[in-house]
Amino acid sequence: MNRLTDWLRAPREERERARAACLDRIRTLDPSIHAWVQVSPQPATGDGPLAGVPFAAKDIIETRGLATEYGSPIYEGRIATEDAAVIRELRQRGAILMGKTQTTAFAYRTPAPTRNPRKLEHTPGGSSSGSAAAVAAGMVPFALGTQTLGSVLRPASFCGIAGFKPTYGLVPLEGVLPLAPSLDTLGFFTTTAADMLALWDALPYGSRGANLSGSRGEPDKARPTSLVFGVSEPLPDVDPSMAAALREAVVRLRTAGVSIQPLDLAGMLAELHAEARIVMAYEAAIVHRERYEQYGDRLADIASLVREGRRVPKGRYDEARRTIAAGRDRMTHTYRTTPVILVPAAVGPAPFSLASTGDPRMNSPWTALGTPAITIPMGEHEGLPLGLQLTADRGEDARLLRTAIRVEALLHT
Repeated sequence: MNRLTDWLRAPREERERARAACLDRIRTLDPSIHAWVQVSPQPATGDGPLAGVPFAAKDIIETRGLATEYGSPIYEGRIATEDAAVIRELRQRGAILMGKTQTTAFAYRTPAPTRNPRKLEHTPGGSSSGSAAAVAAGMVPFALGTQTLGSVLRPASFCGIAGFKPTYGLVPLEGVLPLAPSLDTLGFFTTTAADMLALWDALPYGSRGANLSGSRGEPDKARPTSLVFGVSEPLPDVDPSMAAALREAVVRLRTAGVSIQPLDLAGMLAELHAEARIVMAYEAAIVHRERYEQYGDRLADIASLVREGRRVPKGRYDEARRTIAAGRDRMTHTYRTTPVILVPAAVGPAPFSLASTGDPRMNSPWTALGTPAITIPMGEHEGLPLGLQLTADRGEDARLLRTAIRVEALLHT
C-alpha cells in the first residue's frame, strides 16, 4: 500500500503486514536510492486515526533515541533526547516512526546522497531529499520535511508526488533545527492530494488556521469549477518543458469548466524571491553564529551563507521584510477574486546529477508570504515528473487541499 488513504481504510492486522512490506521495500530499494539515515521502527505510543501507519522524518527534526545529525558529518552519531512537537502529535495519533531521512546539511545547499527514484542519476531535490524520495519509492505512505525557500514543494515536483507547505506558523517548529525563523515551515509528503487531505484531517492543525485569512463562508466545500483560478501571465522564466506542461494543464482545466484568469505576477514573484534570499541569509547568520564560530568552513555551504548574511545591513533586512509584507497585502487582495493561484512547482524537471538540488525560485515567494501551497503531479518530460503548484490565502489550507484533489483528477482523466 503506497497511498495513505488505503492505509486508513485497512484493518489494523493488514496495516501490520503492510509495515513489514515497507521494511522489505526499504531493504530492497534504499541501497540504490539512499533515502534513509537510519531505519529503526519505533514502538507505538498512542492510538488514533493514524494507528499503525508508518512515516519518516527529515533528519533536522528531533526524534528521541534516534539519529538527528542535521545532514552534517560534524554531528555524525548524534542521538536526540527529545521528540519534536510534530513527532509527539503524530505518535499520539498512533503513527509509527520508521526512522530518519536524508537532508542537505543543515537544510541548506550541501547535497545529501539521495537519488531520485524516477531516474537515479538525477537529484530528488532538497533540502528534504530523503523524505521525498522515500514516499516516491513507496517506502512509507507519508513523510515530514521542512521548507525555508522551496525544500518541500520542489522535491515533490521532481519526484512526482504531492508536497504540502501549510500556512506559516500552523505546524509547530519546536524541536526542528532552524535556518531562518521567519520563513521556516514544516511540511508533508504523500503520494497524492487525496492522501494529503486525509493526513491533514487526522492532525490538529487545520482548526488553528481557520480564521487567519478571514474565512468567507464555507470555502472548504467549494468545487474547483465554482472557483476562479489565477495563473501568472506572462509565465515566470521556466524551462520550455515546464511552460508547455502548465499551458496544457490550463487548457485541460478550462475545458473542464474551470474559470482561470490571467494575473501579472512574474515581476512580483521575482522580487519576493530576491527578498526572501536576503531574509534567509540575515537570519541564518544569527541562528548559526555560534556554530560558525566553532566550526567555520567545516559547515560547508552554511558557512558561506553565514558570511553572506553578515554582510547584509540591518536596514536592508528590514527593507526586505517590508517588501514581503507589502506583497502579502497585495496577494490577500488578489485572493479575494482568484482564491486559488496556479504556478509551476519548479523551474523544470529534476536536474541531472546530484551536485545541485535545483532552483527554489518558484516556491520561495509563497514561503515568504506564508501562504499554503501544494505541489501535485502535472506531467512528465523525458520520464521526469513536472509538478503544478497551487496556492491560496493564509488559513485556507483545507480548501486548497480539497481543490487540489479535484484538479489532480481533472489533469489525469
